[in-house]
Amino acid sequence: MDWRAEVLDQLDFYWTMWRPGLDGLTDEEYFWEPVADCWSLRQVDDGWAMDFSYPEPVPPPFTTIAWRLSHISGHVFAMRANNHFGDASYRMDNHDYPGTASAALAYLDEQKALWRNGIDALDVEGWEKPVGPAEGPFADRSYVALALHLNRELFHHGAEVSLLRDLYRASAGRSLA
Repeated sequence: MDWRAEVLDQLDFYWTMWRPGLDGLTDEEYFWEPVADCWSLRQVDDGWAMDFSYPEPVPPPFTTIAWRLSHISGHVFAMRANNHFGDASYRMDNHDYPGTASAALAYLDEQKALWRNGIDALDVEGWEKPVGPAEGPFADRSYVALALHLNRELFHHGAEVSLLRDLYRASAGRSLA
């Protein structure tokens, strides 16, 4: 089986259907908190940080489009592209997230491209080799498994972002609480 072709086709197919639906995202939508106590991005000093705690509360807080897009672009794509195909300097706890919708979309596009280019360059053996310590307890899993997991994360959170855009439009940006 040509895992490279299958995984990239899956990623590209979803991306070309989903990503154009984010065009026109406004800052108001990006930061919209439809319910009380949302996790989002917050301005700290001269940058932006994600609301987060570990361990995550049960149930986890509702998250904004800003939080979800930052998760996709930062934790799903940027961290993996940097750890596996870059200098491994990315840290979730020391990262400035995009403070506007337009910056978030540009960052999303950039990080997705870096991840895609990295896995596209893998040869057959590269797809089968273990991902290593950058993936913690999943170090022995293959790049096929990692790429499929990241596709699943994109599909999952991408659908959530699309639904939030629909709710924002339907509610005219009012709180749903």
